[in-house]
Amino acid sequence: MAETRQQPVDLKPERIDTYREWQAAQKIPVIRGFFVEDVNAVELVPWDLKGGNAAFVVLDGTGGVNDAYICEIAPGGKLKPQKHLYEEMVYVSKGYGATTVWQKDGKKHTFEWGPGSLFAIPLNAWYQHFNASGSEPARYFAVTNSCFMINLFHNVDFVFENDYAFLDRFDPNTEGYFSGKGEVTGRFFMTTNFVADTHNIKLADYSERGKGSTNMKFDLAKQTMAAHISEFPVGTYKKAHRHGPGAHVIILSGQGYSILWPQGQEMQRVDWKPGSVVVPPDQWFHQHLNAGAKPARYLALRWGSWRFRFMRVQDSEGSTYTSVKQGGGQIEFEDEDPSVHRDFEAAMKKAGATCQMGSYHPLCTEKPQAKVAS
Repeated sequence: MAETRQQPVDLKPERIDTYREWQAAQKIPVIRGFFVEDVNAVELVPWDLKGGNAAFVVLDGTGGVNDAYICEIAPGGKLKPQKHLYEEMVYVSKGYGATTVWQKDGKKHTFEWGPGSLFAIPLNAWYQHFNASGSEPARYFAVTNSCFMINLFHNVDFVFENDYAFLDRFDPNTEGYFSGKGEVTGRFFMTTNFVADTHNIKLADYSERGKGSTNMKFDLAKQTMAAHISEFPVGTYKKAHRHGPGAHVIILSGQGYSILWPQGQEMQRVDWKPGSVVVPPDQWFHQHLNAGAKPARYLALRWGSWRFRFMRVQDSEGSTYTSVKQGGGQIEFEDEDPSVHRDFEAAMKKAGATCQMGSYHPLCTEKPQAKVAS
């Protein structure tokens, strides 16, 4: 009788994603892709964990290093008290309210916020958000590294039920922690825990990214995540560049578009306005263009603090404004695809505006007029 041999079974090991499992258990929507048109128009559903309506925002460009969510506080309402072993940055997209932060059995710190406010939750400290209006909802957009931390420990109880107080990050006996006072180092590095108005805070020269560009970089609550605000003038655009994942770009003012592409592949375009969010995927070139009649300003909430070094998911210091010809990640104007400037001038004419890059872009057809001597 012939011997029958069993063929070996191709067994694959079980793959566990604790964050995805936790996320699915929250039973709220998950927005994907790499663009959100308007955070204030996203439909939200009740999230029991927070006690308010919410949705996850996990865009393709996060690369598993961070994530985001949108949450709304009902008129006259408040969210549940929270604490967690992951970092969180909060941008208020509409409404007025207050947040209270405390350590166990420690003094409570309360500060007020409004549209455009930015702050960070100290690691593993208790906090609670309140809506100051009895008639209008308040809404915020938060970026966290919960996906990284939940998968790192792969134990949800440890992340949410840990009692350790990080007093080096938030000592309740320190006065003025959320006062909004900031210390600026060098040209544009600010250490603070609260920015009252991202729309109007003064920025510093950042001509490395393009003429007239300004910037301010923030170290918030001693986090490994970070934020920066950038603005560029009417009729201009920024140089293309690339970097690591996780940069959530939130449009604060202006109107225009961004183009994104992996090296050697076709460009993709997204049109934005205040409230839009775009997250460039890891090492994709991207370029922001102001196609409107007002200066364009955006807030980037991202991984990679300039003060506290951790993982090299961002590029080395200065590489995003160093030319690719010198080993960096920036494409100079003279090296960009000619279609970029051609399409921008067309967008300017459509908006009834004039390109203002004539003095420093080799392809600009709108050249500055010579002054006539009096």
